[in-house]
Amino acid sequence: MTTLSIDELCTETAELLPTRETLDFIHVNWANVWANNSALAVNAASIFANAQAAAYQQVNTLQG
Repeated sequence: MTTLSIDELCTETAELLPTRETLDFIHVNWANVWANNSALAVNAASIFANAQAAAYQQVNTLQG
C-alpha cells in the first residue's frame, strides 16, 4: 500500500452519490422499534431478608 502526501490528500474531493432508485420505488423509509425492559423483585417479610431481582431487556427494530 502506498502512502499519501499531505498535498495529494488535499487534492482529494468528495461527491454525493445518487439515490438508489432501483431499490427505492415508493420513497418511504420507516423504522418500527419495540423496547421492553421488565424486572421482578421479591422481598420476603422477614428480618434480614434480601431482595433479588431478575431483569430482562429486549429491543427489536424493523426498518423498511
